[in-house]
Amino acid sequence: MATTVAHHVQHAGLRQEREPLVLGEPTLHDITAKIASIAEEKPSPKYLLALSFTAAIAAWGVGCILYTILTGIGVWGLNNPIGWGWDITNFVFWIGIGHAGTLISAILFLFRQKWRTAINRSAEAMTIFAVICAGLFPLIHVGRIWFAYWLIPYPNQMQMWTNFRSPLEWDVFAVSTYLTVSLIFWFLGMVPDLATLRDVVKNKLAKRLYGLFSLGWSGSMRHWHHYEMAYLILAGLSTPLVLSVHSVVSLDFTAGILPGWHTTIFPPYFVAGAIFSGFAMVMTLLVIAREVLDLKEYITLKHLENMNKIILATGMMVGYAYAMEFFIAQYSGNPYESFVFINRATGDYAWAYWTMVLCNVVSPQVFWFKKLRRNVPLMFIVSILVNIGMWFERFTIIATSLHHDFLPASWGYYTPTWVEVSIFAGTFGIFLTLFLLFAKYIPVIAIAEVKAILPTAQPHHHATHTAMHAHVEHSHGS
Repeated sequence: MATTVAHHVQHAGLRQEREPLVLGEPTLHDITAKIASIAEEKPSPKYLLALSFTAAIAAWGVGCILYTILTGIGVWGLNNPIGWGWDITNFVFWIGIGHAGTLISAILFLFRQKWRTAINRSAEAMTIFAVICAGLFPLIHVGRIWFAYWLIPYPNQMQMWTNFRSPLEWDVFAVSTYLTVSLIFWFLGMVPDLATLRDVVKNKLAKRLYGLFSLGWSGSMRHWHHYEMAYLILAGLSTPLVLSVHSVVSLDFTAGILPGWHTTIFPPYFVAGAIFSGFAMVMTLLVIAREVLDLKEYITLKHLENMNKIILATGMMVGYAYAMEFFIAQYSGNPYESFVFINRATGDYAWAYWTMVLCNVVSPQVFWFKKLRRNVPLMFIVSILVNIGMWFERFTIIATSLHHDFLPASWGYYTPTWVEVSIFAGTFGIFLTLFLLFAKYIPVIAIAEVKAILPTAQPHHHATHTAMHAHVEHSHGS
């Protein structure tokens, strides 16, 4: 997009009302009309039913969060050996989900991958909503949430400062920075499309709101120049954040001198797992959006196939990490380390470990075959299995390293209560409710970017097509 979008879109704008040069190819007007119609039309009964269902789950989850705050975290199933349970598991899970959005947008943008254009907007939105869900869990976990502001280093009369040696404090800085940069990156990318909706919608209130958030965008060359430069800088800032944030999250465990946690493989292992689970969640959402919003022309099988290739690659990285963990545990000669990993596969939580292996390592192997990579129902099932597996991975890392302490007298078993299950379900309700509202009222496809990669937007496309057409006619005549 950078340095070329302005030229392509302005050049293509001169041909906006022309017929497509290739049969079946959408015109620039078709793209604008299709995406704008989602925001303009009244919500369908199907959409309202889905929104009501997710909002009800979100409300139940928020109610359980308030119950936990008012009563205390004793309503959870935490016990003496296992002081971390579903709360930190869910925190790491949601942070992982939030990684694919920035990866698709920032890294693929820097590598000039054109296939990102139809899916990056949804992925970026997913990042914001997932990080919001993730941020809830550490706040609840502290027990007295009204003291959560102590996590922020600020001058105060008590001369009390945060413990900068605590990895949980590092999380505060890493996650808040990631959320801020991702939010700015997401909003900046929407500015040209919000201006498009401002010019298209009929409703006066909607027109004013889109006008307010489009920041006076006029589509001039000067605006495009500043926009492209800012977008490129933010993409450059976001790329290392993708790698750093989950590395910092992994240090929650690695910095603890505990068998099963204290290992140097965790940062790259967590990053690969985060991209793996994030792409799987994007796949789940895009398959649903593709069907419900009728976006098959824009979210094509080619997009989905490319994402399946990344899921296969990152799944193999995660499988390799599982094997290396076992190998290093045995090679180290540390009996405690060896015991933790053997206990994972054969002990009380073996069911969780093998669910993780089957979902994360075995299920993506179907994507070796092109026919299966382009099978929409199958990829939808695999994407759900991967996220189930990735949740169990985080749970296995936490529970199996804690439930058998160094002394058998300190051994225990952790079972979540209905409150913990409800809070986790509630975060899915919050996530899906926010995504449904986004898909309805904000351009779910990056209109300007999709237009810029169309053949009709290429300066020499018409001349080339005419020459080819003349050559074909001449050949037939001969």
